[in-house]
Amino acid sequence: MATQIQPLSSSNPPQPLSFPPSHFAKLAPRSYLHAHLSSSSSRRPSGRLQHESRRQHINTGSLTHCHGSAVVRTGDTAVVCGIRGEILNASDVVDYRPLSNPPELETRYGAGNSTLSSVLHNGERTRQARREDAEEMAYLNLLVPNVELSTGCSPSYIPGSAPSTEAQSLSHRVLTLLHTSQLLSMDDMRIWYHPPPTSPSLTTPSSAPTPMSLDVPQKSTPAPEEKTQQPEIKAYWTLHITLLVLSLSGPAFPTIWTALVAALRNTRLPKAWWDGDTASVLCSPLRCESSALALNGLPVATGFGVFEAGKE
Repeated sequence: MATQIQPLSSSNPPQPLSFPPSHFAKLAPRSYLHAHLSSSSSRRPSGRLQHESRRQHINTGSLTHCHGSAVVRTGDTAVVCGIRGEILNASDVVDYRPLSNPPELETRYGAGNSTLSSVLHNGERTRQARREDAEEMAYLNLLVPNVELSTGCSPSYIPGSAPSTEAQSLSHRVLTLLHTSQLLSMDDMRIWYHPPPTSPSLTTPSSAPTPMSLDVPQKSTPAPEEKTQQPEIKAYWTLHITLLVLSLSGPAFPTIWTALVAALRNTRLPKAWWDGDTASVLCSPLRCESSALALNGLPVATGFGVFEAGKE
């Protein structure tokens, strides 16, 4: 029995094979990007112009048990930063030697005054003083940043893997930029001890006292002067900085640095002083007595990329 083959209808031509733009971006990323940049609008696949940065969202004070914190999201990259201050006794530092002269600091900044950081806001800090602060901070290792690339932030980071080389490199870059930018001041890090004034002991004269005469006026003996001892630096604040990358899409360092600066601007250290009776540092639990960090400027980190068509 013969079977008739029906001819294809010319009214229904075969449809061309098509994929969504996301598939082309994965199959040929360079060609996909070049097609967008070479168009008349010269926009990126995300719709941003070539000079336009990703939109940022910043939220500070998100963590409860930190002295300062911030959550920053730049595009699809999200970073959480938490800062907590810990006490470092000067006696615990090996070969401790203060790089600055305490009497000179007293004269220059008035240690023990509640307006210690006012000179920073008034712009009276010299470059030499900021350089000395950065050297002392590096010598005492008062800044301890740690960058962690969490599991799931990128397909490249699988559970159970050791800390990556990129995380260690980012931690080193953060520490280097903190020192070279001279962002922090040692005035916020020093904890002073002000000894109470002492009176000289009164000596009893060996000769017998002469009788007082009503005709001869007696000279009044001046009160003994109190001796004031020089204040002494007994401890320092150490800032432990944890930067956790929750999501990674694009360059991580600009977002990490933005989260760090936002957290530093949110940080408030408790009022601390050295107690001579207990030979230890005491901190006030009152938030109203805490003080914010006086930052030297507002350094911003940004990145850029160079695209050359036809090169792999």
